[in-house]
Amino acid sequence: MASLSATSLSFKAPSIQSTRISQVLRKASTFQSISFGRFQSSKSLRLQISCAAKPETVQKVSDIVKEQLALSADTALTAESKFSALGADSLDTVEIVMALEEKFNISVEEADAQNITTIQEAADLIEDLVQKKPAA
Repeated sequence: MASLSATSLSFKAPSIQSTRISQVLRKASTFQSISFGRFQSSKSLRLQISCAAKPETVQKVSDIVKEQLALSADTALTAESKFSALGADSLDTVEIVMALEEKFNISVEEADAQNITTIQEAADLIEDLVQKKPAA
């Protein structure tokens, strides 16, 4: 038996086999992260799925990347586009992060900024930081 809510997908242990878990994981390849936890009291297996950033956030990040790297408007960017493949060096990446901070009114820690290599990673981090930001 499986159940699905907005934030989690859980299976009862007796009804799922390891091969079925593999099938679920293959189909969940578009999710950012997947984690498992076992609850001793109910002996259930819990699958938590964290979804990727909203398409509009990815688009805003793409627009900022195009502007910062002086790319033409018709340059095709995808969520998987790597900054380095677009010709960005480390200074360009710092400028991209600064522009994102200004646009989304967030502050990105240096350690997090160094781990951003794609448009998707930037968009995911932005949504995470915006969500954690206290309401004004």
